[in-house]
Order: sequence, then structure tokens, then C-alpha cells
Amino acid sequence: MDCQSESRIRPYNWHMQTVYTFVPSRGHEYPDHPERPGRLDVLEPGLKSFHAEKLDATPAAPEQVARVHDPKLIRALEDVCKQGPGVIDYAPTFVTETSFEDALLAAGGVIACTRAVIRGDAKNAFAIVRPPGHHAEPRRAMGFCIFNNIAIAAREALENGLTRVMVIDYDAHHGNGTQAAFLNEERAGFISTHQWGIYPGTGWIEDVPHAKKRIVNVPLEAMAGDETYTRVADEIFKPIVESFRPEMIFISAGFDAHWNDPITTLGLSSSGFYALSKKLVDLAGEHCGGKIVFVLEGGYEPENVANGAAAVFSALTNSKSGKEANDPSPYPDPDHGPRISEIRKWHGLS
Repeated sequence: MDCQSESRIRPYNWHMQTVYTFVPSRGHEYPDHPERPGRLDVLEPGLKSFHAEKLDATPAAPEQVARVHDPKLIRALEDVCKQGPGVIDYAPTFVTETSFEDALLAAGGVIACTRAVIRGDAKNAFAIVRPPGHHAEPRRAMGFCIFNNIAIAAREALENGLTRVMVIDYDAHHGNGTQAAFLNEERAGFISTHQWGIYPGTGWIEDVPHAKKRIVNVPLEAMAGDETYTRVADEIFKPIVESFRPEMIFISAGFDAHWNDPITTLGLSSSGFYALSKKLVDLAGEHCGGKIVFVLEGGYEPENVANGAAAVFSALTNSKSGKEANDPSPYPDPDHGPRISEIRKWHGLS
């Protein structure tokens, strides 16, 4: 473990509980939209089986949101939500009359998990919240996202005494909003794995040349699967975390990286999500005193979301919770060796 202040970094205490928040935002729904409350319908009945303690979520305060988002955006979103259901960007991102309060509660749910882990009241955490957040940029909501939940929580951690945090995003889409939030924040690292060529079209290897080894993009070909993600975790995540030395890790968990998600074409299986999550938990144990918070982003097939969440909880609690899904990808995993080598070279890892 890195030599960091014991007031911020405590050793593992396996007697502490894994905690979670659950913010389904049932009023935040638009006809025929894939980002809907039903995404969580298969997961919700099984939450009590995951050996984790539920935390109550309270809305994020405006000043907490404003650490990431322009106050003008916050006011504009509040106003547009009052006008009732509507589409606010081409993704399409929608709002309803409850969306502003729902978004504040989603961000607050991630903050609650973050505070519990920082205080040492919890071993680690999983914030199961919607609307998602990783596309929301400082000056605009986009990509089904209203406020950037994980960036707001990472800022909360920095405000509470931590000096370095890392966000790792394995959603199928590039976390452009999180990247934008931390573009010039030396205390925050960001790694994004994503399918190249799909929405939002950002996230190439060389996108952020001024922040090598701090902002790392890992664009993947379609059907990149379990073997590719294992290599990425070992050959990119691990050395970047070792180099950046974060005191806490946040994970944007997007289960749309599953091979049969309806709107993407990556290749992870449920067992692949477990293996990836376990590697991330182990990295936090080695470098951050175990401090890690997973945050739900995408995933648009309810069974995949439930299985992916079960995989995360199994990794967080160091146990197998419920029946393990057996859903291997039927597609070949492309060879990403050259791409991984290119990324490592760009960031001075090889």
C-alpha cells in the first residue's frame, strides 16, 4: 500500500459491511425509451440477497452539484423539468416533471456511498441509481444523463480530505462528461474503456495529450470480450493505478458492455463482469485501503443489469451471491494486442 495518511486511508477491515443505495427514479420515464425504470425490475427483488446493507439516499445539495456543473445549467434544467415531459438533446435525453429531483437524488445516492466509505463506516459500496451520469458535461446534459453522478461524488471525496481519486469507466460508451469534468483537475484520474465508433464519438487514444497517464482512453472494437477486458485490466488499469496512486477508486459500471445489450455490440459475459469487478476491487485493496465505489451507468437489458450487479456485489463482498449466470458470448473476441500496445506506448507504459 502507498504511504498515505492513515486519517484518509485505513487498512482493510473485512468486518465492515458493503453498502448500497437504490434510486430507481420511477417518475423519470419516457415512452419507448431504453433508459427506463424497468431496467432495474429484475435486479430489485434480489437486492436483499447480496449481503449488503442499504443506505438511504438524500438529494445532493446545489453546491455539491455546482462543483461539477455550471450553475446556469442547474437552473436551466430545473426550469425545463417543470414544463413536463420533453426531449432536451438528440441522444435522445429526456426529462419529466420529476427528473430534476430524481437527478439530485441519484447524485445524492452516490455521495452517501462515498461518505460511508471515506468515514470507514462501510468497506465498499455500490450506488444503483438512475438517471445515469457519465455523459453529462459541466455545461450540458446529454446521453440520457442529467447530472454527472460519479464526478460529483469524486469531487465530494476531494472536498473531504482525499488528495487523489481515480474514476474507471467500463460502460460501452465513452465517459465524455467525466473526462470533461476532470480535464484540468490534476487530483483526478480517469480511464474509459468503450466501443469505438458509437455514441458520443469521443474517446480516442490521443484525445487528451496534456494528461498522459492521468486521462486514459481505451477504444475497443465490436465484440471485445472477457479475454480483452482481462488484458486491459492487467496491462492498462493496473499500471495506471500504480502510477497515479489514488486514495479512492470510483467505477462507472455500464452493463451495456454485455454481448447481448440491445443498443451496443461489445462482448462481455456476466462472468466477465465478475472477473473485471474482482480485479478492480483487488486494485483498490492494494492501493486505496479497499476504498471503492461502483456506480450504475448504462445497461438496457434488465437480465444483464441484474446479473452484472450480482457480479459486482460478489466481488465487493468476496462471496458468490445468488446463482451465477452462465451466458458466454457466442462471438469471437477480437485480438486487441496491437491496440493495447498502442495505448501503453502513448502513456509511456512500455
